Amino acid sequence: MTNARRTVVAAALGECVHVAGVMNFLRLAEAAGWRTVFLGPAVATEDVLAAARREDADLVGVSYRLTPETGERLLGEFAEAADELRESGVRFAFGGTPPVAERAKALQFFERVFDGSEPVEAVLGYLKGQNIAGESSQQFPQTAIERIRWKSPYPILRHHFGLPTMEDTLAGIEKIAEAQALDVISLGIDQDAQENFYHPERQDPRRKGAGGVPVRSEADYRALYAASRRGNFPLLRAYSGTDDFIRLAEMYADTIHIAWCAIPLFWFNQMDGRGPWDLEGSIREHQQVMQWYGARGIPVELNEPHHWGMRDASDAVFVAAAFLSAYNARAFGVQDYIAQMMFNSPPGLSDKMDLAKMLTALDLITPLASPSPHFTEQNGRNEGGFRIWKQTRIGLLSHPLDPEAARGHLAASTYLQMSLRPHIYHIVGHTEAHHAATADDVIAASRVARRAIENALGAPDLTADPIVARRRAELAAETNAILDAIRALAGPDAADPFTDAATLARAVTSGILDAPQLVNNKFGRGEVRTRIVDGACVSVDGTGNPISERERIAKLI
Repeated sequence: MTNARRTVVAAALGECVHVAGVMNFLRLAEAAGWRTVFLGPAVATEDVLAAARREDADLVGVSYRLTPETGERLLGEFAEAADELRESGVRFAFGGTPPVAERAKALQFFERVFDGSEPVEAVLGYLKGQNIAGESSQQFPQTAIERIRWKSPYPILRHHFGLPTMEDTLAGIEKIAEAQALDVISLGIDQDAQENFYHPERQDPRRKGAGGVPVRSEADYRALYAASRRGNFPLLRAYSGTDDFIRLAEMYADTIHIAWCAIPLFWFNQMDGRGPWDLEGSIREHQQVMQWYGARGIPVELNEPHHWGMRDASDAVFVAAAFLSAYNARAFGVQDYIAQMMFNSPPGLSDKMDLAKMLTALDLITPLASPSPHFTEQNGRNEGGFRIWKQTRIGLLSHPLDPEAARGHLAASTYLQMSLRPHIYHIVGHTEAHHAATADDVIAASRVARRAIENALGAPDLTADPIVARRRAELAAETNAILDAIRALAGPDAADPFTDAATLARAVTSGILDAPQLVNNKFGRGEVRTRIVDGACVSVDGTGNPISERERIAKLI
Protein backbone atom coordinates (compact mmCIF):
# COMPACT_ATOMS: atom_id res chain seq x y z
CA MET A 1 0.00 0.00 0.00
CA THR A 2 1.21 3.50 -0.74
CA ASN A 3 -0.07 6.21 1.56
CA ALA A 4 1.42 9.35 0.00
CA ARG A 5 -1.17 12.06 0.57
CA ARG A 6 -3.97 9.64 1.11
CA THR A 7 -6.84 11.12 3.10
CA VAL A 8 -8.21 10.04 6.46
CA VAL A 9 -11.41 11.54 7.87
CA ALA A 10 -12.05 11.09 11.59
CA ALA A 11 -14.61 12.08 14.21
CA ALA A 12 -16.15 11.22 17.57
CA LEU A 13 -19.44 9.61 16.63
CA GLY A 14 -23.00 10.29 17.79
CA GLU A 15 -23.26 12.04 21.16
CA CYS A 16 -19.63 11.29 22.14
CA VAL A 17 -17.58 14.46 22.73
CA HIS A 18 -14.27 12.82 23.69
CA VAL A 19 -11.80 13.63 20.92
CA ALA A 20 -8.34 13.21 22.52
CA GLY A 21 -7.96 9.73 21.04
CA VAL A 22 -9.14 10.92 17.64
CA MET A 23 -6.62 13.76 17.66
CA ASN A 24 -3.78 11.43 18.64
CA PHE A 25 -4.75 9.06 15.82
CA LEU A 26 -4.68 11.94 13.33
CA ARG A 27 -1.29 13.14 14.60
CA LEU A 28 0.11 9.70 13.92
CA ALA A 29 -1.59 9.66 10.51
CA GLU A 30 0.12 12.95 9.62
CA ALA A 31 3.46 11.50 10.72
CA ALA A 32 2.78 8.53 8.44
CA GLY A 33 2.16 10.81 5.46
CA TRP A 34 -1.63 11.07 5.38
CA ARG A 35 -3.74 14.17 4.73
CA THR A 36 -6.06 14.42 7.73
CA VAL A 37 -9.54 15.87 8.16
CA PHE A 38 -10.91 16.25 11.69
CA LEU A 39 -14.68 16.57 11.86
CA GLY A 40 -14.93 17.23 15.60
CA PRO A 41 -16.97 15.85 18.52
CA ALA A 42 -20.50 14.47 18.46
CA VAL A 43 -20.77 14.07 14.69
CA ALA A 44 -23.82 12.35 13.19
CA THR A 45 -23.36 9.28 11.01
CA GLU A 46 -24.69 10.99 7.89
CA ASP A 47 -22.25 13.90 8.37
CA VAL A 48 -19.28 11.54 8.69
CA LEU A 49 -20.22 9.71 5.51
CA ALA A 50 -20.91 12.94 3.64
CA ALA A 51 -17.46 14.21 4.57
CA ALA A 52 -15.90 10.93 3.48
CA ARG A 53 -17.47 11.32 0.05
CA ARG A 54 -16.64 15.03 -0.19
CA GLU A 55 -12.97 14.54 0.80
CA ASP A 56 -12.61 11.37 -1.28
CA ALA A 57 -11.40 9.63 1.88
CA ASP A 58 -9.33 6.47 1.76
CA LEU A 59 -9.81 5.80 5.46
CA VAL A 60 -12.53 6.80 7.94
CA GLY A 61 -11.84 6.69 11.65
CA VAL A 62 -14.60 6.93 14.23
CA SER A 63 -14.48 6.90 18.01
CA TYR A 64 -17.02 6.27 20.75
CA ARG A 65 -16.22 6.26 24.48
CA LEU A 66 -19.62 6.17 26.22
CA THR A 67 -21.93 3.33 27.28
CA PRO A 68 -21.11 0.03 25.50
CA GLU A 69 -24.77 -0.82 24.90
CA THR A 70 -25.45 2.55 23.31
CA GLY A 71 -22.24 2.33 21.36
CA GLU A 72 -23.10 -1.11 20.00
CA ARG A 73 -26.42 0.16 18.65
CA LEU A 74 -24.86 3.30 17.17
CA LEU A 75 -21.98 1.43 15.54
CA GLY A 76 -24.41 -1.11 14.08
CA GLU A 77 -26.36 1.68 12.45
CA PHE A 78 -23.11 3.28 11.25
CA ALA A 79 -21.90 0.04 9.71
CA GLU A 80 -25.16 -0.44 7.85
CA ALA A 81 -25.13 3.12 6.50
CA ALA A 82 -21.44 2.95 5.54
CA ASP A 83 -21.47 -0.46 3.89
CA GLU A 84 -21.77 1.00 0.39
CA LEU A 85 -18.64 3.11 0.93
CA ARG A 86 -16.77 0.10 2.29
CA GLU A 87 -17.76 -1.93 -0.75
CA SER A 88 -16.30 0.84 -2.94
CA GLY A 89 -12.90 0.49 -1.22
CA VAL A 90 -13.03 2.98 1.65
CA ARG A 91 -11.45 1.55 4.80
CA PHE A 92 -12.87 1.98 8.30
CA ALA A 93 -11.17 1.95 11.70
CA PHE A 94 -12.57 2.33 15.20
CA GLY A 95 -11.11 3.54 18.49
CA GLY A 96 -12.73 3.52 21.92
CA THR A 97 -12.70 2.10 25.42
CA PRO A 98 -12.08 -1.66 25.73
CA PRO A 99 -15.76 -2.54 26.37
CA VAL A 100 -16.93 -0.58 23.32
CA ALA A 101 -14.02 -1.85 21.23
CA GLU A 102 -15.00 -5.42 22.03
CA ARG A 103 -18.47 -4.81 20.63
CA ALA A 104 -17.05 -3.02 17.60
CA LYS A 105 -14.94 -6.08 16.80
CA ALA A 106 -18.01 -8.30 17.01
CA LEU A 107 -19.62 -6.34 14.17
CA GLN A 108 -16.82 -7.50 11.83
CA PHE A 109 -17.17 -4.26 9.89
CA PHE A 110 -14.07 -2.31 10.90
CA GLU A 111 -10.71 -3.16 9.35
CA ARG A 112 -8.94 -2.37 12.63
CA VAL A 113 -10.23 -1.74 16.16
CA PHE A 114 -8.09 0.05 18.77
CA ASP A 115 -8.93 -0.02 22.47
CA GLY A 116 -6.16 2.31 23.69
CA SER A 117 -3.84 -0.41 24.97
CA GLU A 118 -1.81 -0.65 21.76
CA PRO A 119 1.77 0.64 21.68
CA VAL A 120 2.26 3.60 19.39
CA GLU A 121 4.25 1.52 16.90
CA ALA A 122 1.21 -0.71 16.33
CA VAL A 123 -0.89 2.30 15.32
CA LEU A 124 1.93 3.72 13.20
CA GLY A 125 2.45 0.35 11.58
CA TYR A 126 -1.20 0.17 10.63
CA LEU A 127 -1.12 3.68 9.17
CA LYS A 128 2.05 2.87 7.25
CA GLY A 129 0.40 -0.18 5.75
CA GLN A 130 2.06 -2.84 7.91
CA ASN A 131 0.19 -5.64 9.57
CA ILE A 132 1.52 -5.55 13.14
CA ALA A 133 0.06 -8.70 14.58
CA GLY A 134 3.13 -9.90 16.45
CA GLU A 135 3.43 -13.07 14.41
CA SER A 136 6.67 -12.48 12.55
CA SER A 137 9.89 -10.55 12.98
CA GLN A 138 9.44 -9.42 9.37
CA GLN A 139 6.73 -7.06 10.59
CA PHE A 140 9.21 -5.27 12.87
CA PRO A 141 12.46 -3.87 11.43
CA GLN A 142 15.43 -5.86 12.67
CA THR A 143 18.22 -3.30 12.39
CA ALA A 144 18.53 -0.21 14.54
CA ILE A 145 18.46 2.35 11.72
CA GLU A 146 15.49 0.73 9.97
CA ARG A 147 13.61 0.64 13.26
CA ILE A 148 14.38 4.30 13.97
CA ARG A 149 13.03 5.33 10.58
CA TRP A 150 10.01 3.07 10.87
CA LYS A 151 8.98 4.44 14.27
CA SER A 152 9.57 8.14 13.55
CA PRO A 153 8.54 10.66 14.89
CA TYR A 154 8.68 8.62 18.08
CA PRO A 155 12.07 7.47 19.35
CA ILE A 156 12.81 3.80 19.67
CA LEU A 157 12.95 2.71 23.32
CA ARG A 158 15.68 0.76 25.08
CA HIS A 159 16.26 -0.30 28.68
CA HIS A 160 18.96 -2.33 30.41
CA PHE A 161 17.86 -5.74 31.60
CA GLY A 162 19.81 -8.55 33.19
CA LEU A 163 19.06 -10.53 36.36
CA PRO A 164 21.49 -12.65 38.41
CA THR A 165 20.38 -15.93 36.80
CA MET A 166 19.94 -17.01 33.20
CA GLU A 167 16.55 -18.54 33.97
CA ASP A 168 15.10 -15.31 35.36
CA THR A 169 16.63 -13.23 32.58
CA LEU A 170 15.22 -15.48 29.85
CA ALA A 171 11.75 -15.39 31.38
CA GLY A 172 12.00 -11.61 31.76
CA ILE A 173 13.01 -11.05 28.14
CA GLU A 174 10.06 -13.12 27.00
CA LYS A 175 7.70 -11.05 29.17
CA ILE A 176 9.12 -7.72 27.99
CA ALA A 177 8.90 -8.78 24.34
CA GLU A 178 5.32 -10.02 24.70
CA ALA A 179 4.35 -6.71 26.32
CA GLN A 180 5.96 -4.84 23.39
CA ALA A 181 7.52 -2.53 25.98
CA LEU A 182 10.86 -1.93 24.23
CA ASP A 183 12.40 -1.76 20.79
CA VAL A 184 15.85 -2.64 22.12
CA ILE A 185 16.79 -4.72 25.15
CA SER A 186 20.26 -3.80 26.37
CA LEU A 187 21.62 -6.94 27.95
CA GLY A 188 23.05 -6.25 31.38
CA ILE A 189 25.94 -8.72 31.45
CA ASP A 190 27.72 -9.39 34.73
CA GLN A 191 31.20 -7.90 35.13
CA ASP A 192 32.98 -11.26 35.08
CA ALA A 193 31.60 -12.04 31.62
CA GLN A 194 32.48 -8.59 30.27
CA GLU A 195 36.10 -9.03 31.31
CA ASN A 196 36.71 -12.78 31.35
CA PHE A 197 34.29 -14.40 28.89
CA TYR A 198 37.18 -16.07 27.04
CA HIS A 199 39.22 -16.63 30.19
CA PRO A 200 37.30 -19.02 32.44
CA GLU A 201 40.47 -19.51 34.48
CA ARG A 202 40.16 -15.87 35.58
CA GLN A 203 36.49 -16.12 36.52
CA ASP A 204 35.53 -16.03 40.18
CA PRO A 205 32.45 -18.09 41.15
CA ARG A 206 31.80 -15.63 43.96
CA ARG A 207 31.27 -12.84 41.40
CA LYS A 208 28.72 -14.78 39.36
CA GLY A 209 25.74 -12.58 38.56
CA ALA A 210 27.35 -9.44 40.03
CA GLY A 211 25.91 -6.56 38.01
CA GLY A 212 23.86 -8.61 35.57
CA VAL A 213 23.15 -11.93 33.91
CA PRO A 214 26.02 -14.47 34.13
CA VAL A 215 26.43 -15.54 30.50
CA ARG A 216 29.21 -18.08 30.21
CA SER A 217 28.87 -19.50 26.70
CA GLU A 218 27.78 -18.64 23.17
CA ALA A 219 24.80 -20.92 23.75
CA ASP A 220 23.72 -18.61 26.56
CA TYR A 221 23.72 -15.65 24.16
CA ARG A 222 21.76 -17.62 21.58
CA ALA A 223 19.19 -18.48 24.24
CA LEU A 224 18.82 -14.80 25.16
CA TYR A 225 18.21 -13.96 21.52
CA ALA A 226 15.69 -16.79 21.13
CA ALA A 227 13.77 -15.44 24.13
CA SER A 228 13.30 -12.14 22.31
CA ARG A 229 11.71 -13.73 19.22
CA ARG A 230 8.13 -12.94 20.16
CA GLY A 231 5.85 -9.94 20.76
CA ASN A 232 7.40 -7.00 18.91
CA PHE A 233 10.70 -8.85 18.35
CA PRO A 234 12.97 -6.35 20.13
CA LEU A 235 16.59 -5.95 19.08
CA LEU A 236 19.38 -6.90 21.46
CA ARG A 237 22.66 -5.20 22.26
CA ALA A 238 25.40 -5.54 24.84
CA TYR A 239 28.44 -3.64 26.01
CA SER A 240 31.60 -4.44 24.10
CA GLY A 241 33.45 -5.96 27.04
CA THR A 242 36.76 -4.98 28.56
CA ASP A 243 39.08 -7.53 26.92
CA ASP A 244 39.18 -9.71 23.77
CA PHE A 245 37.16 -6.99 22.05
CA ILE A 246 37.16 -8.31 18.49
CA ARG A 247 36.39 -11.89 19.52
CA LEU A 248 33.45 -10.61 21.52
CA ALA A 249 32.30 -8.43 18.61
CA GLU A 250 32.32 -11.41 16.25
CA MET A 251 30.39 -13.49 18.78
CA TYR A 252 27.82 -10.73 19.43
CA ALA A 253 27.17 -10.30 15.71
CA ASP A 254 26.72 -14.05 15.28
CA THR A 255 24.61 -14.84 18.36
CA ILE A 256 22.44 -11.83 19.26
CA HIS A 257 22.71 -9.93 15.94
CA ILE A 258 23.85 -6.94 17.97
CA ALA A 259 21.85 -3.78 17.24
CA TRP A 260 24.83 -1.51 17.80
CA CYS A 261 28.19 -1.43 19.51
CA ALA A 262 28.60 0.53 22.75
CA ILE A 263 32.14 1.31 23.83
CA PRO A 264 33.95 4.18 25.57
CA LEU A 265 37.12 5.94 24.50
CA PHE A 266 38.97 6.45 27.81
CA TRP A 267 37.23 4.02 30.19
CA PHE A 268 36.60 0.32 30.92
CA ASN A 269 40.26 -0.32 31.72
CA GLN A 270 42.63 0.07 34.65
CA MET A 271 41.54 3.69 35.10
CA ASP A 272 38.09 2.69 36.36
CA GLY A 273 39.02 -0.83 37.46
CA ARG A 274 36.82 -2.51 34.89
CA GLY A 275 39.41 -4.05 32.61
CA PRO A 276 43.03 -5.19 32.30
CA TRP A 277 44.29 -2.63 29.77
CA ASP A 278 46.23 0.51 30.58
CA LEU A 279 44.86 3.84 29.38
CA GLU A 280 46.74 4.27 26.11
CA GLY A 281 46.44 0.60 25.19
CA SER A 282 42.70 0.57 25.77
CA ILE A 283 42.24 3.67 23.59
CA ARG A 284 43.93 1.84 20.71
CA GLU A 285 41.82 -1.26 21.32
CA HIS A 286 38.62 0.76 21.39
CA GLN A 287 39.51 2.46 18.12
CA GLN A 288 40.01 -0.96 16.51
CA VAL A 289 36.58 -2.03 17.76
CA MET A 290 34.99 1.05 16.17
CA GLN A 291 36.75 0.20 12.93
CA TRP A 292 35.56 -3.43 13.05
CA TYR A 293 31.92 -2.48 13.50
CA GLY A 294 32.15 0.39 11.02
CA ALA A 295 33.50 -1.91 8.32
CA ARG A 296 30.39 -4.07 8.76
CA GLY A 297 27.90 -1.22 8.72
CA ILE A 298 26.88 -1.77 12.35
CA PRO A 299 26.17 1.44 14.28
CA VAL A 300 28.51 2.50 17.07
CA GLU A 301 27.73 4.38 20.28
CA LEU A 302 30.53 5.86 22.35
CA ASN A 303 29.18 5.79 25.88
CA GLU A 304 31.96 8.20 26.84
CA PRO A 305 30.82 11.70 27.94
CA HIS A 306 28.60 10.57 30.78
CA HIS A 307 31.50 8.76 32.48
CA TRP A 308 33.02 12.19 33.02
CA GLY A 309 29.72 13.68 34.13
CA MET A 310 29.15 10.87 36.62
CA ARG A 311 32.49 11.77 38.18
CA ASP A 312 31.49 15.44 38.58
CA ALA A 313 33.55 16.73 35.65
CA SER A 314 32.72 20.20 34.39
CA ASP A 315 30.19 20.65 31.61
CA ALA A 316 33.05 21.71 29.32
CA VAL A 317 34.92 18.44 29.87
CA PHE A 318 31.69 16.53 29.17
CA VAL A 319 31.21 18.38 25.86
CA ALA A 320 34.88 17.94 24.90
CA ALA A 321 34.51 14.19 25.49
CA ALA A 322 31.37 14.17 23.33
CA PHE A 323 33.27 15.84 20.50
CA LEU A 324 36.28 13.50 20.76
CA SER A 325 33.91 10.52 20.71
CA ALA A 326 32.18 11.53 17.49
CA TYR A 327 35.48 12.61 15.93
CA ASN A 328 37.08 9.21 16.58
CA ALA A 329 34.02 7.31 15.40
CA ARG A 330 34.12 9.15 12.11
CA ALA A 331 37.88 8.80 11.73
CA PHE A 332 37.71 5.04 12.23
CA GLY A 333 35.04 4.36 9.66
CA VAL A 334 31.78 4.40 11.57
CA GLN A 335 28.91 5.30 9.26
CA ASP A 336 26.04 5.43 11.75
CA TYR A 337 27.10 7.08 14.99
CA ILE A 338 24.87 7.08 18.07
CA ALA A 339 25.56 10.15 20.18
CA GLN A 340 24.60 9.35 23.75
CA MET A 341 23.61 12.27 25.97
CA MET A 342 23.04 11.50 29.63
CA PHE A 343 21.01 14.21 31.34
CA ASN A 344 21.01 14.86 35.12
CA SER A 345 24.70 14.12 35.48
CA PRO A 346 25.83 15.46 37.88
CA PRO A 347 22.36 15.38 39.44
CA GLY A 348 22.42 19.04 40.55
CA LEU A 349 22.27 20.49 37.03
CA SER A 350 19.26 22.66 36.22
CA ASP A 351 17.10 21.73 33.25
CA LYS A 352 18.19 24.86 31.37
CA MET A 353 21.90 24.20 31.85
CA ASP A 354 21.50 20.51 31.13
CA LEU A 355 19.72 21.29 27.88
CA ALA A 356 22.37 23.87 26.95
CA LYS A 357 25.13 21.32 27.57
CA MET A 358 23.59 18.76 25.24
CA LEU A 359 22.84 21.34 22.57
CA THR A 360 26.46 22.51 22.69
CA ALA A 361 27.64 18.94 22.19
CA LEU A 362 25.37 18.67 19.16
CA ASP A 363 26.61 22.05 17.87
CA LEU A 364 30.17 20.71 17.87
CA ILE A 365 29.55 17.26 16.42
CA THR A 366 26.90 18.07 13.81
CA PRO A 367 29.45 19.53 11.33
CA LEU A 368 31.20 16.14 11.33
CA ALA A 369 28.16 14.67 9.58
CA SER A 370 29.04 16.62 6.44
CA PRO A 371 31.33 14.78 4.00
CA SER A 372 34.92 15.94 4.46
CA PRO A 373 37.64 15.19 1.90
CA HIS A 374 40.21 15.70 4.67
CA PHE A 375 39.22 12.48 6.37
CA THR A 376 39.12 10.49 3.14
CA GLU A 377 42.51 11.69 1.93
CA GLN A 378 44.19 11.21 5.27
CA ASN A 379 43.23 7.65 6.09
CA GLY A 380 41.08 6.31 3.27
CA ARG A 381 38.28 5.48 5.71
CA ASN A 382 34.69 6.58 6.14
CA GLU A 383 33.76 6.35 2.49
CA GLY A 384 30.15 5.59 3.40
CA GLY A 385 29.46 8.95 5.01
CA PHE A 386 28.80 9.76 8.65
CA ARG A 387 25.30 9.96 10.08
CA ILE A 388 24.53 11.04 13.65
CA TRP A 389 21.64 9.55 15.61
CA LYS A 390 20.71 11.20 18.90
CA GLN A 391 20.17 9.10 22.02
CA THR A 392 19.17 10.61 25.35
CA ARG A 393 18.79 9.14 28.82
CA ILE A 394 18.34 9.98 32.50
CA GLY A 395 21.40 10.22 34.72
CA LEU A 396 22.22 6.88 36.27
CA LEU A 397 22.69 8.41 39.71
CA SER A 398 19.84 10.91 39.61
CA HIS A 399 16.80 8.81 40.55
CA PRO A 400 15.47 9.41 44.08
CA LEU A 401 14.98 6.38 46.29
CA ASP A 402 11.25 6.97 46.81
CA PRO A 403 9.49 5.06 44.00
CA GLU A 404 6.76 7.62 43.39
CA ALA A 405 9.24 10.50 43.31
CA ALA A 406 11.35 8.43 40.91
CA ARG A 407 8.37 7.96 38.58
CA GLY A 408 7.90 11.71 38.58
CA HIS A 409 11.58 12.24 37.81
CA LEU A 410 11.40 9.73 34.97
CA ALA A 411 8.44 11.51 33.40
CA ALA A 412 9.80 15.04 33.87
CA SER A 413 13.29 14.28 32.57
CA THR A 414 11.88 12.35 29.61
CA TYR A 415 9.72 15.35 28.70
CA LEU A 416 12.76 17.65 28.82
CA GLN A 417 14.90 15.32 26.72
CA MET A 418 12.32 15.25 23.96
CA SER A 419 13.34 18.86 23.25
CA LEU A 420 16.29 17.32 21.38
CA ARG A 421 13.98 15.08 19.32
CA PRO A 422 16.06 11.98 20.06
CA HIS A 423 16.03 9.02 17.71
CA ILE A 424 16.64 6.65 20.64
CA TYR A 425 15.38 7.07 24.17
CA HIS A 426 17.25 5.05 26.78
CA ILE A 427 14.86 4.48 29.66
CA VAL A 428 16.54 4.31 33.07
CA GLY A 429 13.86 2.72 35.19
CA HIS A 430 12.47 4.35 38.31
CA THR A 431 13.68 1.44 40.48
CA GLU A 432 17.35 2.06 39.64
CA ALA A 433 18.19 3.65 43.02
CA HIS A 434 16.79 0.63 44.86
CA HIS A 435 17.28 -2.47 42.74
CA ALA A 436 17.98 -3.74 39.24
CA ALA A 437 14.82 -3.64 37.17
CA THR A 438 12.64 -6.73 36.91
CA ALA A 439 10.60 -7.37 33.78
CA ASP A 440 7.56 -5.81 35.46
CA ASP A 441 9.65 -2.76 36.40
CA VAL A 442 10.83 -2.37 32.80
CA ILE A 443 7.27 -2.57 31.47
CA ALA A 444 6.04 -0.01 34.01
CA ALA A 445 8.92 2.38 33.23
CA SER A 446 8.17 2.03 29.53
CA ARG A 447 4.58 3.11 30.12
CA VAL A 448 5.68 6.18 32.07
CA ALA A 449 8.20 7.16 29.38
CA ARG A 450 5.77 6.56 26.51
CA ARG A 451 3.20 8.89 28.02
CA ALA A 452 5.77 11.63 28.62
CA ILE A 453 7.02 11.26 25.04
CA GLU A 454 3.52 11.49 23.58
CA ASN A 455 2.84 14.65 25.58
CA ALA A 456 6.19 16.18 24.64
CA LEU A 457 5.61 15.92 20.90
CA GLY A 458 3.35 18.95 21.23
CA ALA A 459 5.60 20.86 23.63
CA PRO A 460 6.91 24.40 23.08
CA ASP A 461 10.49 24.78 21.85
CA LEU A 462 12.51 24.81 25.08
CA THR A 463 15.74 25.18 23.11
CA ALA A 464 14.75 28.75 22.18
CA ASP A 465 15.15 30.00 25.77
CA PRO A 466 17.62 32.94 25.67
CA ILE A 467 19.39 31.70 28.82
CA VAL A 468 19.98 28.37 27.10
CA ALA A 469 21.33 30.17 24.03
CA ARG A 470 23.78 32.25 26.10
CA ARG A 471 25.07 29.17 27.89
CA ARG A 472 25.58 27.36 24.58
CA ALA A 473 27.87 30.11 23.31
CA GLU A 474 29.74 30.29 26.60
CA LEU A 475 30.17 26.54 26.83
CA ALA A 476 31.37 26.24 23.23
CA ALA A 477 34.19 28.68 24.02
CA GLU A 478 35.11 26.75 27.18
CA THR A 479 35.15 23.46 25.27
CA ASN A 480 37.33 24.87 22.50
CA ALA A 481 39.86 25.90 25.13
CA ILE A 482 40.12 22.26 26.20
CA LEU A 483 40.40 21.02 22.63
CA ASP A 484 43.11 23.60 21.87
CA ALA A 485 45.08 22.37 24.87
CA ILE A 486 44.78 18.74 23.75
CA ARG A 487 45.90 19.70 20.25
CA ALA A 488 49.00 21.36 21.74
CA LEU A 489 49.96 18.11 23.51
CA ALA A 490 50.61 16.25 20.27
CA GLY A 491 54.12 15.17 19.45
CA PRO A 492 55.71 15.50 16.01
CA ASP A 493 54.69 11.95 15.05
CA ALA A 494 50.99 12.45 15.76
CA ALA A 495 49.17 12.81 12.44
CA ASP A 496 45.98 13.90 14.19
CA PRO A 497 46.01 14.86 17.89
CA PHE A 498 42.36 13.96 18.34
CA THR A 499 42.82 10.34 17.20
CA ASP A 500 46.40 9.74 18.41
CA ALA A 501 46.16 7.37 21.38
CA ALA A 502 49.30 8.73 23.05
CA THR A 503 48.05 12.30 22.82
CA LEU A 504 44.61 11.35 24.11
CA ALA A 505 46.15 9.49 27.04
CA ARG A 506 48.27 12.55 27.87
CA ALA A 507 45.10 14.64 27.86
CA VAL A 508 44.06 12.63 30.91
CA THR A 509 47.43 12.20 32.65
CA SER A 510 48.19 15.91 32.24
CA GLY A 511 44.90 16.90 33.86
CA ILE A 512 43.41 18.64 30.84
CA LEU A 513 40.61 16.09 30.96
CA ASP A 514 39.97 15.72 34.67
CA ALA A 515 37.23 15.08 37.20
CA PRO A 516 37.13 15.43 40.98
CA GLN A 517 36.45 11.73 41.50
CA LEU A 518 39.72 10.80 39.79
CA VAL A 519 41.73 11.71 42.88
CA ASN A 520 44.31 9.01 43.69
CA ASN A 521 43.63 7.44 40.30
CA LYS A 522 46.40 5.56 38.50
CA PHE A 523 45.99 7.72 35.38
CA GLY A 524 43.70 10.65 36.18
CA ARG A 525 44.87 13.61 38.22
CA GLY A 526 41.71 14.36 40.22
CA GLU A 527 42.99 17.87 40.92
CA VAL A 528 40.13 19.83 39.39
CA ARG A 529 37.40 21.14 41.65
CA THR A 530 33.86 21.68 40.35
CA ARG A 531 30.58 22.92 41.75
CA ILE A 532 27.10 23.74 40.55
CA VAL A 533 26.81 27.48 39.89
CA ASP A 534 23.51 28.85 38.59
CA GLY A 535 22.56 25.35 37.54
CA ALA A 536 25.75 24.61 35.56
CA CYS A 537 28.71 22.43 36.57
CA VAL A 538 31.85 24.58 36.32
CA SER A 539 35.48 24.47 37.42
CA VAL A 540 36.33 26.50 40.52
CA ASP A 541 39.51 27.68 42.22
CA GLY A 542 40.67 26.87 45.73
CA THR A 543 38.25 29.36 47.24
CA GLY A 544 35.26 27.96 45.33
CA ASN A 545 35.00 30.76 42.79
CA PRO A 546 34.32 29.85 39.15
CA ILE A 547 37.27 29.96 36.77
CA SER A 548 37.43 29.51 33.02
CA GLU A 549 38.87 26.35 31.48
CA ARG A 550 41.73 28.40 30.02
CA GLU A 551 42.62 29.62 33.52
CA ARG A 552 42.44 26.10 34.92
CA ILE A 553 44.60 24.65 32.14
CA ALA A 554 47.11 27.51 32.40
CA LYS A 555 47.70 26.60 36.05
CA LEU A 556 48.37 22.99 35.03
CA ILE A 557 50.99 24.07 32.54
